[in-house]
Amino acid sequence: MTEVDPPRIDPVRRSEATGEQLAVLEPLGPMGELNIFGTLAVHPKLMRSWLPFGGRLLQGSSLPARTREVVILRTAARCGSDYEWGQHVAIGLDAGLTEAEIVACARPPEDHPWSAADRAVLAAVDEVVGDHVISGSTWSQLVDSGLDDSQLIELTILAGHYAMLAGMLRSVGVLTEGPMPAIGSTEP
Repeated sequence: MTEVDPPRIDPVRRSEATGEQLAVLEPLGPMGELNIFGTLAVHPKLMRSWLPFGGRLLQGSSLPARTREVVILRTAARCGSDYEWGQHVAIGLDAGLTEAEIVACARPPEDHPWSAADRAVLAAVDEVVGDHVISGSTWSQLVDSGLDDSQLIELTILAGHYAMLAGMLRSVGVLTEGPMPAIGSTEP
């Protein structure tokens, strides 16, 4: 995959930020120092609109946290986003994923003893990222696993959102804040 090095757009640092940029970074507290937010703050109007949406998907999800993180990690792996992967390893562990499950998010599903529900989620991510549509058989498996209509909508939007974010992160060249786990690993 194509990598951008050095970054094409440097993140805004608070010491150099305009008033409008500070207005979107300050409410984030220490999280505002992350390169993703500093980079998005280059376009403060867009960031102001994006934050509630991204926050809703991450912190207000109707999906179980574990399922949400399987979707995000699988999307990061499929899209080659080291930044997303590195950030979400710890979040995935906190959501109840094991290290083996996290590593397996970057591998073919048959390489791990996933449950039928997890296999359906992985297939759905692969289909959304690859074909931009969930097949009928995968949809049926998701329904059979107990996801309701709201969760099915959210799963598709979650995978699509993180694929979009991966495209921005990789195209702009957003760097990780330090050593982070590479895709397919849980160790920096």
